[in-house]
Amino acid sequence: MAAGGSTPGTPGTPRVLRAMNDRAVLDLLVAHGPLTRTRIGELTGLSKPTTSQLLGRLEAAGLVHTTGSLSGRPGPNALLYEIDPGAGHVAALSADPTGITALVADITGTVLGTERVEADAIADDVRHRTAQLVAEAVDGALRQAGLGHDDLRAAVIGTPGAIDPHTGQLRYAPHLPGWHSRTLRDDLAAVLGTPVDIENDVNLAAVAEQYEGAAQDHDNYVLTWLDEGVGAAIVLGGTLLRGATGGAGEIGYMPLPGAPLVRRGSQENRDGGGDGGFESLVSAYVVRELGGPGGTLADVMADDGTLGEVARRIATGIAAVVAVVDPELVVLSGSVAQAGGDKLRARVEEELTGLALPRPEIRISELHGDPILTGALRSALTQARDQVFDTA
Repeated sequence: MAAGGSTPGTPGTPRVLRAMNDRAVLDLLVAHGPLTRTRIGELTGLSKPTTSQLLGRLEAAGLVHTTGSLSGRPGPNALLYEIDPGAGHVAALSADPTGITALVADITGTVLGTERVEADAIADDVRHRTAQLVAEAVDGALRQAGLGHDDLRAAVIGTPGAIDPHTGQLRYAPHLPGWHSRTLRDDLAAVLGTPVDIENDVNLAAVAEQYEGAAQDHDNYVLTWLDEGVGAAIVLGGTLLRGATGGAGEIGYMPLPGAPLVRRGSQENRDGGGDGGFESLVSAYVVRELGGPGGTLADVMADDGTLGEVARRIATGIAAVVAVVDPELVVLSGSVAQAGGDKLRARVEEELTGLALPRPEIRISELHGDPILTGALRSALTQARDQVFDTA
């Protein structure tokens, strides 16, 4: 090799620069939808010849195609380019105590198929059939989409608890015994034919909020999940905090005034809203009980006095988190937050006065559908695009 030369694929070589330009254009098409060659050149600063060569290269690789033309201006109609949706596909799943929901989407994020498999998480047979149940859900979604396992580039599953990065075992989810195998990730990859990420469900809800919800344009925020289970996701400097064992944000166990201490994360601590920690004060089960037998969350939140008590409890927990991580925003999500709406938000904000310094902005999640599935889809798409869009 001549002096001053470099090996193929090293930074600064034409090959790497082309790949960088390719990825920039593909990301623009993901963000903006169909664009003309001229508009792509304007947004990237690339010359017309370079843009034409780039688009030809991406079209030949099956990553983009033309989709009509832009008319209504002088001169010939300009061709519109878009991501080829068939360039790759992903699976996103959400597991809960009553079953597994799966969806399959193309590389643009368009959902092509969905499937729900009902299964009692603590049934004896489920303990040994978890991978098969996941495969059943994904297979149903793939059939709707007219696809097979070979079409998948990534799969992300949201589940309560968190995978310990050192052991590969699910922690903080004693109510999902079928998910505690140390080989679960490999078992799932084997039945789906693609690598599988198992992610904490509240972390995925936070990803959804950052992409298309209340936390857009925020790099420092906490998502507080108030549902049958209680948890949090903490994002600081744009980075999701996971902790040494994956348990960052497990605030359901957090000791608070008025709540018995949780001495162990056993099943009896979690059934019926738990019998200790923050979860025993604000879970959906506990909040419903405040309205009396047979009460709904909507009934509870309609009573101003009970609403105020729920807000006080939530604010006490949030204050403990805020004192440690100092977020600029706290997003309240889950069925309790949805039932309380803006009235609950306002009361929580009032209750935080004097409890926390500084005081973050409080917002209620306004995402439609299942935020855990939305976050799983976003995470799977990020992984798949990193593979498919790499032209180096």
